[in-house]
Amino acid sequence: MENVFNPFPELETERIKLKKLTYEDAADIHHYASQRIVSDNVTWDAHKSIEETLQFIDFAQSRYADHQVAPWEINHKKDQKVIGTADFVWWKKDHRVAEIGYVLSPDYWGKGLMPEVVNKMIDFGFNNMKLVRVQALCFEENINSERVMQKVGMSYEGTMTKRFFVKGEHKNLKIYAITN
Repeated sequence: MENVFNPFPELETERIKLKKLTYEDAADIHHYASQRIVSDNVTWDAHKSIEETLQFIDFAQSRYADHQVAPWEINHKKDQKVIGTADFVWWKKDHRVAEIGYVLSPDYWGKGLMPEVVNKMIDFGFNNMKLVRVQALCFEENINSERVMQKVGMSYEGTMTKRFFVKGEHKNLKIYAITN
């Protein structure tokens, strides 16, 4: 099977371009990644410095070089800004299943952008990666992320009780999935 991440693909929707992160994006990424309102809903801590943001870009760049699943920047076409990231968190090729994750700057919440991005990723997963299942997880209290999953047609499969120990507490995770 060909590696669909060699070269790393660019995806596009009406309002968004998904492409590789670059070091020139560091300030935009740091803008949202340093906000606690963002990091409260993910497993990583808010970036305390631009160096932490640059380390994240280093990670992404190494994944691109290895032709692996890696974060796409969510580039807002109209504003010409990086407003988030989205990626296949993991991909089990032999099983044809993958999990997606995403984060968006609060400046762009409530505008329908994330369902647009996730729909494009699901389409790419089914058509290019030949997936039969795409899933996503969110902390139980993350209603906004849950609404994205519902809007793109994912079905609720259950809540995993105390699934992650993160930031000093055990968190329940809701799991949603869609099949091809």
